[in-house]
Amino acid sequence: LAIQGLQTEHLDKEKVDAHEQDHVHVLLLRVVSNDELAAVESCGQFAGIKEGGCHVLGCAYLGCGYSMKKISTRIQENEVRCETKTSDDVFVTIKVSVQQEVIKENAYDAIYKLTNPHKQIESYVANVVRGEVPKMKLDDVFTQKEELAKACRLDVEAKMKEFGFFIHNVLVTDIEPAAIVKNAMNEKDANRRLREAAVDKGEAEKTLREKKAEADANAVVKAAQADAEAKYLAGQGIARQRSAIIDGLKASLGAAESEISAERVTELLLITQYFDTLEKMSNGKATTVFLPHAPGGLSDLAEQMRNGMMQGAAGAAPMSAAMTR
Repeated sequence: LAIQGLQTEHLDKEKVDAHEQDHVHVLLLRVVSNDELAAVESCGQFAGIKEGGCHVLGCAYLGCGYSMKKISTRIQENEVRCETKTSDDVFVTIKVSVQQEVIKENAYDAIYKLTNPHKQIESYVANVVRGEVPKMKLDDVFTQKEELAKACRLDVEAKMKEFGFFIHNVLVTDIEPAAIVKNAMNEKDANRRLREAAVDKGEAEKTLREKKAEADANAVVKAAQADAEAKYLAGQGIARQRSAIIDGLKASLGAAESEISAERVTELLLITQYFDTLEKMSNGKATTVFLPHAPGGLSDLAEQMRNGMMQGAAGAAPMSAAMTR
């Protein structure tokens, strides 16, 4: 019985050891996302790079001995803010965006060579910005930001490639001078626009005055032409009126045209115009005019006009003779 008990105890111990041995060795499975790369380490030593999927790492004692370090394969963007000074002593803050991606073939370098890739990229970009911007004036920084972005990309791309990163693009997204400088620039631009507006307003007023003067001149010319035409037509009307009056007088006298002298015709015309003048004066404003009027005064008036015309003709003859000599 003692021997049998010892044998039974020995068999139970073997079963327990076999059962414990089954639980010591564990088959390890790890899942890697499709947008990640994982570096597998076995007992601290690099064992390989795994892409997206489910991977069997191997058997490990109590699940220990294997570990993974992951890195994203997505394009990531770093925003770098750097303050520096321009050549005209203006402090500006420049914001640069860097878009980088892990190179799958160089995943080992991307995982193990850099502790903080984002910080490293920020240092490289700041180094380029602080080296290029002090060579430019403030206005040139705004106009040459593409050249600044190109310089940053060439420098960062060459240096980050050895660490397993590919630089897709570098963009200068914002240039912000100091607040006092920004206000001064805005005020300067506002004054420039006010000056341009004043010049444009002056030019517009000048053009308006020129157009108005041209319009007034054209109006004066048109008025003069109209007045001349009206006077011409009025003269024709007066001439026709007088011709009709003379014909009427001749008819009323019942004499032939050859029997009436020029002096007689002139007297008749003067009398007619005298009465026309009296008629127009009576149609005017309420103004009192005293005129010597008597039937015998008409002959005196005609005599005075004839004498004046004869004296004028007599004085014009010697003058024309002297000018001829």
